Amino acid sequence: MKAFAYRVAKSEEEACKLLGEKAVAIAGGTSLLNLMKNHVVQPDTVVSISRLSGCDKIEPAAAGLKVGANVRIADLAASAEVKKGYPALAQAAANVASPQIQHMGTIGGNLCQRPSCWYFTQEAFDCLKRGGSTCPAREGENEFHAILGNDGPCVMVHPSSLAPALVALGARVRIAGPAGAREVGIEELFVLPKTNPRAETVLAPNEIVTHVLLGASWPQSATYEVRQKASNDWAISTASVALKIEGGSCADARVCLGAVAPVPWRAAGAEAALKGKPVTEESALAAAEAAVAGATPLNQNAYKVTTARTAVRRAILLAAAAK
Repeated sequence: MKAFAYRVAKSEEEACKLLGEKAVAIAGGTSLLNLMKNHVVQPDTVVSISRLSGCDKIEPAAAGLKVGANVRIADLAASAEVKKGYPALAQAAANVASPQIQHMGTIGGNLCQRPSCWYFTQEAFDCLKRGGSTCPAREGENEFHAILGNDGPCVMVHPSSLAPALVALGARVRIAGPAGAREVGIEELFVLPKTNPRAETVLAPNEIVTHVLLGASWPQSATYEVRQKASNDWAISTASVALKIEGGSCADARVCLGAVAPVPWRAAGAEAALKGKPVTEESALAAAEAAVAGATPLNQNAYKVTTARTAVRRAILLAAAAK
């Protein structure tokens, strides 16, 4: 690991002053430290943001909940308020990696982590995201890579387990920077490789996510993951679904896929297929088919069309059954 200076920021303002092109933020460090050990990320300065005031709490807000970016994933999964009002998020948090990772990792870190693609995380490869000229995964070992949104220069899948649930729940994020703070919709946080092949978010080097803002509750929501093994593994396909059911029919629906695209992938076709209809096995299957209608598998990952379709169908039925 390259030698680096370590600074502890005591406020948002101080953090933003310390951060920059050669300085990175650290909270739990479960992803960053691995990248530093592999010489993928080599900062001159590491800035701890773990002590920022008010960023480690889950608090009531005017419309819903205000979740600090330093809230541990384990605490998010265990929160009674999150379980009751936003079960899709609690389920997504409970599925993250292992108990050890959940007790160290934070919600902000989970949203802003770098790709888990093996061509990115190993310095030997000429990866576009690390300043190289190609995407080795496009024609290489790509069984876990994107089947949607993969028409750009990189075929990574977004690594966040929490982001699909937050998109389905219509969350917003608060971002602090040198010019002050701003809020953006969670979908606006992420960028496709064809927009910026070097980054996964809109964050400037001296900006940080400080809070996630949840609006009105979605008690009929759910997250379903398909994995190769039950624990401590990346999802192959994820679906998060939020429903509003009135008079026996679906009045509103939000569906987001994870682990299948370079960003959390909003499935507008699936949402349209559900609205105005009773949620049944048949309508859930029709929505699941619509969710993967535009998929373009690579040479080793056509199976992910099936796993993504299955995740959507099961998440819809789980959300509809929730009380």
